[in-house]
Amino acid sequence: MAKDIGKRCDFHTHTFFSEGVLCPTELVRRTFVKGYKAIAITDHVDFTNLEHVLKCQQKIKGQIPWGIKVYVGVELTHIPKNKIAELAKKAKALKADLVVVHGETPVEPVEEGTNREAVKCRYVDILAHPGKITEKNAETARKNDIYLELSTRRGHCTGNEWVAKIAKKTGAKLLVNTDAHEPEDLVTQETALQVALDAGLDENEALKVVKDNPIQFMKRLK
Repeated sequence: MAKDIGKRCDFHTHTFFSEGVLCPTELVRRTFVKGYKAIAITDHVDFTNLEHVLKCQQKIKGQIPWGIKVYVGVELTHIPKNKIAELAKKAKALKADLVVVHGETPVEPVEEGTNREAVKCRYVDILAHPGKITEKNAETARKNDIYLELSTRRGHCTGNEWVAKIAKKTGAKLLVNTDAHEPEDLVTQETALQVALDAGLDENEALKVVKDNPIQFMKRLK
């Protein structure tokens, strides 16, 4: 009998309110057709568009009849590190279900110290593609119940092996997210599991990341 690997959940995606190409409803529809259990819309924001994006995205709530859980959030992107807590708190005050912080990916010039400030902040839920995250910062993420991301996205995924290694050492929790910008970026649960395995996790560890951790994360959001 084939092993039950659960249904796909993705907590980091984008629509045409930032760099994505799909409207929110089409993004949700495409993930539903792929068998997803949950999807989070987390468009890129900074000081200039936080209110606008969340106000627009909130309108999708209660409008989707297809049996897929839809979360509305933001990804704080290239924010000065000393402003992360302020904007994360503001996002939650504006009823964001979750706050993702654009971590120190190896392929973009993110300000050094972003990872540290993100995992210190109680209003942050996920540190996306955190690159060469330090053991100390991963320990802080664990203590504050902030999840670290293994990314399926080209470029960002080059940090996955290190992130998985540090997470295993510190006990920090992991999620596999796509950072999807277009339909071709969305992946199946089988592909997500393989990404976790390719990062150096064993079968049981990888299964926990793609099957169990999303369930725990959704309970955290409640």
